[in-house]
Amino acid sequence: MRTQAEKAVAFRALHERDRAFLIPNPWDIGTARVLAHLGFEALATTSAGFAFSLGQRDNTIDRARVLAHAATIVAATDLPVSADLEHGFGDDAATVAETVRLAVDVGLAGASIEDSTGRPDDPIYDHALASERIQAAAEAAHARPFPFMLTARAENYLVGRRDLADTIRRLQSYRDAGADVLYAPGLANKDDIAAVVSSVDRPVNVLMGLAGVPLSLAVLSEIGVKRVSVGSALCRAALGAFLRAAREMQERGTFSFADQAPTFKEIRAMF
Repeated sequence: MRTQAEKAVAFRALHERDRAFLIPNPWDIGTARVLAHLGFEALATTSAGFAFSLGQRDNTIDRARVLAHAATIVAATDLPVSADLEHGFGDDAATVAETVRLAVDVGLAGASIEDSTGRPDDPIYDHALASERIQAAAEAAHARPFPFMLTARAENYLVGRRDLADTIRRLQSYRDAGADVLYAPGLANKDDIAAVVSSVDRPVNVLMGLAGVPLSLAVLSEIGVKRVSVGSALCRAALGAFLRAAREMQERGTFSFADQAPTFKEIRAMF
């Protein structure tokens, strides 16, 4: 197994290539090992996928359990892993910094912090506070003798604020605060994504796996995107297959879903 420092160096190098790379999102040890078996080069946790696997809603898992889960994904393969740390499990910058320090301690190669408060009546942190939080996170991330890729997320589009100008301003301030990667989940338009990429001098992560968004890895790479993740999409796709199979049994009393399932032998060979 590679050391944490070796994985961190490899993870940074992926962001320095002249093309985009995929960073899929497993939600447990098994899915992490399947993705590694398929040849992906890095993994990222998904807060929603992990929560769903526990029968809970997103953003309802406490910090200790999220970090323990991240540690299991780190130990599952030899790949670099970045963790979804939601909003850092606290409003104040000191708590966010402590969350990032703890994340580094579990062996991760990177992590993300978002500017969403989790409060429906006030969903996005004030710009100044959001930047302060990222600065504290960056200082904690960069305190070790190896590169730790901190991703700063601007959540406007996920909470219904389709304000590209404000999103770009936020990403630029998060860059200035020390973020290594910038990310505005929910962007679904090629021109908007290109505008974000051209407005910052840091690697940009784009979320795919969105219904009705036909952009390919090749197209995203052409416009300068460096990293593509899929959030909870793989988990939702798996749950979709599960639901279709369960409903077929319940409603029709048939079992044709098994025709499209991988064989026991195929799955066993991946572990």
